[in-house]
Amino acid sequence: MEANKSDITVEVCYAEPKRAVVKNFRVSSPASIATVLRLAAADPTFEGVDIEHSAVGIFGRVVVPNQLLNDGDRIEIYRRLGVDPKSARRARAREGRKKP
Repeated sequence: MEANKSDITVEVCYAEPKRAVVKNFRVSSPASIATVLRLAAADPTFEGVDIEHSAVGIFGRVVVPNQLLNDGDRIEIYRRLGVDPKSARRARAREGRKKP
């Protein structure tokens, strides 16, 4: 693809405890998050990542898929948490109260 003045580069990233996937995509502007996520879903690098059902954000802020992108944006694909944080905290607190 030849660089065009209206092209933008965005980064898509996904992380698990033992693996991280980060890849740049160059797309024509205007482009939405959904457009870039379709490209990522078709890319073998993102194999096994549930892009369709995951929440996404830009630089740590959750956004909607139809949001338009700016050059240099980083789209983050969020995975589901293994344990509810409130439940985990309660369990740790219960463990701390047990007497030896």
